[in-house]
Amino acid sequence: MSGIGWFSGGVTSAVAIKIMLDKGEDLDLYYFETGSHHKDHERFIKDCEKWYNKKINIVQNEKYKSVDDVISKRRYINGPAGALCTFELKKKLRQDLEKNTSYDFQVFGFEDTKKEINRAIRFKQQYPEAKPLFPLIEAGLTKEDCKKIVIEAGIKLPAMYLLGFNNSNCIGCVKGGKKYWGAIKYHFPEVFNLMREREREIGRSCIKGTFLDELEEKYFPGEIIKLSECGVVCEVEVEGLKILTDKELLK
Repeated sequence: MSGIGWFSGGVTSAVAIKIMLDKGEDLDLYYFETGSHHKDHERFIKDCEKWYNKKINIVQNEKYKSVDDVISKRRYINGPAGALCTFELKKKLRQDLEKNTSYDFQVFGFEDTKKEINRAIRFKQQYPEAKPLFPLIEAGLTKEDCKKIVIEAGIKLPAMYLLGFNNSNCIGCVKGGKKYWGAIKYHFPEVFNLMREREREIGRSCIKGTFLDELEEKYFPGEIIKLSECGVVCEVEVEGLKILTDKELLK
């Protein structure tokens, strides 16, 4: 049995992969380079490779060097169908790898919460050919549990968590709300200013109804900034989700 392990650069995927490797499963590991992650991702990848005693393969869409490159070239920021950068920089690459790789299963880092169980159920329903496994849900582990596991392994948490963000997405995610972009303005003003300029250039905002140069949201250092996950599974796959939360549906 061999499978694919999707490494996002965050703690949930990191622990999900570790669980499967500890079970003796043969995994090929992949990380999608978006060109917009925090530079600390490089350190976290190396630490996890040592933890796994296994290489993480880094792949990137050759057409685009960053999220801003996608936005600039495609003249699209975000909309009802989701974020184009997610599709081009992550989802499309996953689909290409699936078509060209032989596998018995794929490992995803969905955590054991109602929302994530729902996402996992919908994903399995929509993409049965992916043969997905969700070791964190099976083990009853949340993101906070995963953080503890990573720390106990002697690995420093990714920098975005330490800054107060609830995940380790790209810096300046177009799915973020006012509070999120207030934090980006504080911690990464150069990213904020680039998106601010890009919005006016394209004529669309990443926050519904508000352009970044109109943003008055106050951010206080130390606040926890919540943002939707942006892994190898796109958010359009959970649109209109009904409350299922039945783990039996994942078996």
